Amino acid sequence: MPATGQTRRLTLSGAPGAVGRCRDHTRSALEDWGWLPTADPDQQARADDVLLLVSELATNACQHAGGPDQLVLAATAHTLRIEVLDGSDEPPLPRVPHSPVRTGGHGLHTVALLASRWGHEPRVGAPGKAVWVEIDLPQG
Repeated sequence: MPATGQTRRLTLSGAPGAVGRCRDHTRSALEDWGWLPTADPDQQARADDVLLLVSELATNACQHAGGPDQLVLAATAHTLRIEVLDGSDEPPLPRVPHSPVRTGGHGLHTVALLASRWGHEPRVGAPGKAVWVEIDLPQG
């Protein structure tokens, strides 16, 4: 990866199979960045977490915001930021109280457990929002 990092974008407006397309795009980026394939179980677990986070954000956009418009992956040597942009101004809200025995409603709780940070912000120059997660990468 270049010292300045790298950003990958996938435009999805109205595309069928958005969640799968987001996962495939992310897997391809992780392969290009040398995360996959790997024999290191910790690196494999981190890559699996990234793919799960992408799936959760894209699925939430499909279920609550009319589908994602764009996926943005921004990687540096220290952090991976994942953004899913959609056309809804409604913020993502975890179900409260959270109940592990309830069917569904676990996505944002999973995001909070796996991500170093997560949140949302208004889109710039368009209606809607970006829901983002950041993952701190191990140094060493």
